[in-house]
Amino acid sequence: MVWEGKEAASMETQAAIYCRLSQDDGSLGESGSIQTQKAILTQYCQEHHMEIVDCYCDDGWSGTNFDRPAFQRMIGDIEAGRVNTVIVKDCCAIMGLNQKDLENQGILA
Repeated sequence: MVWEGKEAASMETQAAIYCRLSQDDGSLGESGSIQTQKAILTQYCQEHHMEIVDCYCDDGWSGTNFDRPAFQRMIGDIEAGRVNTVIVKDCCAIMGLNQKDLENQGILA
């Protein structure tokens, strides 16, 4: 995201970390993939001096629609002005597309 102008330049990044995995990996509690996503995204935010408002994780939820509890909570925080940037490991976390979907759309070869 590119910020322009004096007002935007002075705006601090209020980041939401969003993680999603559609299938449970069989572990008890939070899945390994979710833990890995959180670690990668937290490190990214720290390296780029972003304040992490919250981490929103939908573990075991399909990305085929937006009816996911953590996603909806994140949207509420965005609308309330608490979050101005969303950080994801890849766009599939938000959209629910997999590699085959992207290949079918001609996005990946």
